[in-house]
Amino acid sequence: MSMKKTMIISAALATVAAGLAVTDSAEARAKKEKCYGISLAGHNDCSAGPGTSCAGTSKKDYQTNAWKLVPQGTCTTIESPTSPTGFGQLAAFKEVKK
Repeated sequence: MSMKKTMIISAALATVAAGLAVTDSAEARAKKEKCYGISLAGHNDCSAGPGTSCAGTSKKDYQTNAWKLVPQGTCTTIESPTSPTGFGQLAAFKEVKK
């Protein structure tokens, strides 16, 4: 096989592999949900609320506007001492002082 054909085939395979990687991560994200109030300081996922800019920028444990991606359907079963229900929430909330 010529070098040119080898390069074309390699480029095509790389393109297909990149497309599959994007699809896989999109599928993985689709089976997850944002869960607020469960992350420890500095361990939130991207785009938390005011006071944070992106992943790993939450300032305190169980910050009410910081979220983590969790498997869909599990958020409200994860403990959160700042939450009104004592469990993670599907939206940002005001902290309950105990």
